[in-house]
Amino acid sequence: MLCTGRPLSGVKPYLEQLSISGSNEFAITFNGAMAQDLSGNVISHHTLSYEDFLRTEMFSRLLGSHYQIETTDQIIATNQELSPYTIGESYLVRLPIVFKTPEQITDDMVISKAMFVDHPEVISKIKANIPAELTDRLYVVQSEPYFIEMMNKNASKGNALKDLATRLDLKSDQVMAIGDEGNDLTMIEYAGMGVAMGNGIDEVKQAASFITKTNAENGVAFAINKYVNEAN
Repeated sequence: MLCTGRPLSGVKPYLEQLSISGSNEFAITFNGAMAQDLSGNVISHHTLSYEDFLRTEMFSRLLGSHYQIETTDQIIATNQELSPYTIGESYLVRLPIVFKTPEQITDDMVISKAMFVDHPEVISKIKANIPAELTDRLYVVQSEPYFIEMMNKNASKGNALKDLATRLDLKSDQVMAIGDEGNDLTMIEYAGMGVAMGNGIDEVKQAASFITKTNAENGVAFAINKYVNEAN
């Protein structure tokens, strides 16, 4: 199962390559804010409120960062001068970019996540200065050197993975999770076999039961062969 910060549109090419489809297969998207089967049925969707938007957008100004929100069908940027990382995100996740002023965001909009988006040196400074008001209210995680993502407090890859495992009558010691970045930490901690990529960040490596090879060395395949194929 693919578990990603991207919306489903951003992982469809990989699902097609893996020949994974149908109502008995699943994906976790938006960093755990949404879980769905591959027939398009939504199992859970933990969204941000309009007040969450107002607070996070305000802090983007105070912290000096570009800002965007994502829905299931578009990226909405509130800065008219787009960050190049927003453009890159649009390409990766296959969602169009729409510019709207904060005043054009309405309280009936279904928001999956909000993001501070900027150059790595800006994001590093922001990470060190995120106010407790945001971390107490939301699930805040750095997913890339140029992204800090904010979701509903109930959203995380670990929580979504736990919910799906329960739905499938699986215990945590029957689950292996593989990841490399901060947004993978909760699922690495949940899984009975948490695997860190060799190129992963230190926090993920420290939480993992096993550190596999890097992504350039087919680390995911190495871990699956070691703990799944060889075990069977």
